[in-house]
Amino acid sequence: MLILHIVDSLSPDRGGPPEAVRQLAKAYLEIGDRTEVVCLDNPDAAYLKNMPCPVHALGQSYLGRYAFSLRLWRWLDENVNRFDGLVMNGIWSFPGLALSRIAQRHGRRYGIFVHGALDPWFNRKYPLKRIKKIMYWPCQYSILRDALAVFFTTEQERKLAQKSFSPNRWNGVVVPYGITDPEGTETDANRQIENFYASEPRLRGRRYFLFLARIHEKKGCDLLVEAFAQIARLSPDVDLVVAGPDPTGMKTKLKRIAEAHGVAERVHWPGLLSGDVKWGALRACEAFVLPSHQENFGIAVVETLAMSRPVLISKQVNIYPAIEEDGVGLVEDDTLEGTRRLLTRWLEMSRDDRAAMAQKTRTSFLRRYAMSRAARAINETFSLPPKPMCIEPQ
Repeated sequence: MLILHIVDSLSPDRGGPPEAVRQLAKAYLEIGDRTEVVCLDNPDAAYLKNMPCPVHALGQSYLGRYAFSLRLWRWLDENVNRFDGLVMNGIWSFPGLALSRIAQRHGRRYGIFVHGALDPWFNRKYPLKRIKKIMYWPCQYSILRDALAVFFTTEQERKLAQKSFSPNRWNGVVVPYGITDPEGTETDANRQIENFYASEPRLRGRRYFLFLARIHEKKGCDLLVEAFAQIARLSPDVDLVVAGPDPTGMKTKLKRIAEAHGVAERVHWPGLLSGDVKWGALRACEAFVLPSHQENFGIAVVETLAMSRPVLISKQVNIYPAIEEDGVGLVEDDTLEGTRRLLTRWLEMSRDDRAAMAQKTRTSFLRRYAMSRAARAINETFSLPPKPMCIEPQ
């Protein structure tokens, strides 16, 4: 099959949807199918160079994050009939509207990956944005209602989506989500770790907790830095690494928190990590920490399991039941006290118990989170005859 994925941008700064598209592009190769991507990035953007599939980068859009683009409308109108399936990644933007209208014009079926954007947490956290979304909902709802499938990454995400807006009737489909196996090609773990230490020499010989995500209030970064400051004196040999892009300038606030508690020298800010440096950072860490307030899946959590390291996460990361069931991490509330308990519980575990937990992580990853299963599920959705609309309760 040939599947088209549409995404506003493939920039790593845009969080989960771009990474999901990258992972799916690799997964289609694994199962012998093909995919293409259309986006509104500049064609010469560096982050497009290593995509494993054709990318049609149409240039920057108008109206900012709404991503209005007549070029995209025309491109879709000329190309949709080449594809066996059409998938929009993300909601609340013009590309989804363009896809739905053009797909209907040509009699083509399409799917929508929500990527957590219907979690009610956003309504509680950003009440003014909720008003704008309510005004746009009649348009966005029609896109979801008319889709062949609205894809969710967990059953928890699917259920939460029903609580955000009304009406809310669509064909919700949970796909087995994950990443392509980083060990699927020849790797050198020692080289990756050495590359990380070469980029951050102060961490050589130090134990450290690793946060690897966008530096954003949704991710609970402030809770993590504050909690680390509270427990730092109990374990003077442990540091904290906060790695990721800083799209909102939150890092300045976090640095002030670390300085106020006298732990600034033990909190490291390497920025966005990628390639061998990222894998090396994951392999060498004590544990990955994500006290997020909202996470429909958590790709970095799964990447950590693939690197045989445990995860310390909040109950707002929707895959937390599997983490607890497999015994590959610790789970607490997304509060300051909960985050402090995460770090304290890990440090109070014996070395043997920490090693035993780490030993189970790779098995959990292979059993649950191979992205090839998601690619097959998407293809199956488009290859089967249309099913009756799944009516969700309002």
